[in-house]
Amino acid sequence: MAATMEKHSNIPVLILFFMSESTKGENGDLDLNLKNLFVNSARNFSNTEIVYRDKRRMTYSKFFQRVKGFAAGLESIGVKRGDTVAVIDWDTDKFMEAYYSVPMMGAVLHTVNIRYPPELIYYTMNHAEDKWVIVRDEFIPILERNKQVFDFIKGWIVYNDENGSVNTSLSPNYNYEDLVKDSSYEFPDLDENTTATVFYTSGTTGLPKGVTFSHRNLVMHTLAVSNGIHFDPISVKRDDSFLILVPMFHVHSWGLPYVGLLLGQKYVLPGRYEVGMILDLVKKEKIRFSAMVPSILYMILSAPNLDEYKEYVRGWKVIIGGAALPRGLALKAKSYGITTIGAYGMSETAPLLTVAIYNDAAQTMDQENQFNFSITTGIPAALVNLRVVDEKLNDVPKDSKTIGEIVVRAPWLTKGYFKDPDKTAELWRGGWLHTGDLAVIHPNGYISIVDREKDAVKSGGEFIPTLVLENALSELQGIGEVAVVGKPHEKWGERPVAFIVKSNNVNETLVYEHLEKYAEVGRIQKWWIPDELIFIDSMPKTSTGKSDKKELRKLLK
Repeated sequence: MAATMEKHSNIPVLILFFMSESTKGENGDLDLNLKNLFVNSARNFSNTEIVYRDKRRMTYSKFFQRVKGFAAGLESIGVKRGDTVAVIDWDTDKFMEAYYSVPMMGAVLHTVNIRYPPELIYYTMNHAEDKWVIVRDEFIPILERNKQVFDFIKGWIVYNDENGSVNTSLSPNYNYEDLVKDSSYEFPDLDENTTATVFYTSGTTGLPKGVTFSHRNLVMHTLAVSNGIHFDPISVKRDDSFLILVPMFHVHSWGLPYVGLLLGQKYVLPGRYEVGMILDLVKKEKIRFSAMVPSILYMILSAPNLDEYKEYVRGWKVIIGGAALPRGLALKAKSYGITTIGAYGMSETAPLLTVAIYNDAAQTMDQENQFNFSITTGIPAALVNLRVVDEKLNDVPKDSKTIGEIVVRAPWLTKGYFKDPDKTAELWRGGWLHTGDLAVIHPNGYISIVDREKDAVKSGGEFIPTLVLENALSELQGIGEVAVVGKPHEKWGERPVAFIVKSNNVNETLVYEHLEKYAEVGRIQKWWIPDELIFIDSMPKTSTGKSDKKELRKLLK
């Protein structure tokens, strides 16, 4: 199929037949599955490296041989098409191999949230109908203590960082390396609507909910992300090494393990997240592109020895998602020569919906305004139909003021919650996926999320946008992490309370003086200023690294 694509900046010319509707007939069209997406990666980028920490490195050619060999090994112990295979691990090369081997052989990859307590790990594995488990040695004791409840598991594939034998009472068990066998294995031609992955939402309310994605979903998402990261101010280039600091159990690590290998980037895996190791990898592997949540960036920028790495972090390009990018944090990153931009998505959307690349309006702005819009929620990614609507699904004005809910359609959204038709109907009411995120649209097309519906503070019948308030607080020099929640109030319904991680440089007086100045110049409204400031030793986090506002509300008196 012949196709041409106008080259914009340094966007690679992608094979456009991946984006056509497949009829799988005599005309030679291919299904949009992972096998067809990566058919050229090993051939075109055979010597590009995949690096695991300071322990192992291999070429793409070797990686895809191992992916085939591991799939052959899984098949040899009885893994069949449609079986769900769980992975319990940090961000390792073994996990990366499973990202490919399991779905490409027709099984379903379940990326287990290792930050869940044991009872939720059991719940999600049982609910997902896992049959096989790939697990690294340090997580085995937790499973062994509760092995009697895992009677639905057919087999355990175990390993350690040394690729040696692992002693365990889990049975039957198989050594991972022993299963990497015949690299001549051929992956089947799967229908693009075959389920590829399942994972669970963070469960901020009630039990975690399972979401599934097909091969087609993942292929379309990969192509959209690949397109989006090649625009200013990120402008990812062929020689930009990737270090993705989004856990591989969390929403496909934002799809970047697939994007990186499609584009032929050097891909570096950090294992367990440790700031010292991360900075060493940035230096040694010449990292130029990463993605992470704000709390990880905060940890990196707070490293006591960061100045020793100044010359190595300069030029680092970082996409921030999972939570709003605070302006103060972005400014601190900028002072080290690190470019940060915002992005947005959710578990149900695979996750990409928006990214704060420059559109035509931003390209002509001065640098200050460009910076201001680069830390917003951004603009919709390619193939995303995104609206901000009122309760009747009417679009709100693009006036930077009127608040509505984000609803979306895109080719990679989950069809619904696994085995939960009622929640699925609620998610897709009116034919649009309801995100539960409240936002405004600017006249130039950029979107700014101001709150989650469940987190919004409604005071005197009006919304106080907590994310805007948190952003203002973040700009106080020397302040730690901040989060704003609502506290019941007899007169106003709710009033905002700010939780602030203790710092030697910040006290209550300084915080209120800072907010008063922002109110005077119109950055915030005076009645938004919190009635209380509560200083805490550390910020409670959800399993995905966000501020846990549910736990913060428990601290209110």
